[in-house]
Amino acid sequence: MDSEKNNFTNIDEYIATFPEDIQQILRQMRAVIHAAAPEAEEAISYAMPTFKLNGNLVHFAAFKNHIGFYPTPSGTEAFQQQLSPYKAAKGSVQFPLNQPIPYDLVTQIVKFRVQETQAKVEEKRKGKSSKKG
Repeated sequence: MDSEKNNFTNIDEYIATFPEDIQQILRQMRAVIHAAAPEAEEAISYAMPTFKLNGNLVHFAAFKNHIGFYPTPSGTEAFQQQLSPYKAAKGSVQFPLNQPIPYDLVTQIVKFRVQETQAKVEEKRKGKSSKKG
């Protein structure tokens, strides 16, 4: 990434730094994530579009040959079988630009992450309320 691509303050600015065909994919990723996690807030974190819900929910980014999707290690582990056709690492997966992006799978992973973060919040609440007694 060039330095000019690091000076954005929101997802619109980030998307605008890419060619039109990549912008379309990034806009679709954003829409899919937003639909799966409507309560999540948009941000830029680690110089990438980020959705936050009780902390970082997922990140995504465009690269020369792929779209990077970062649903944390738990998000990639839970969908290991479905992600097997793609290059993946701990907490990240690469969707090649020369193949259709699996938006349905992205939706499933984002919904999983929403449930996971909500469960953590519930656990914290339960932990605090049980200590009061």
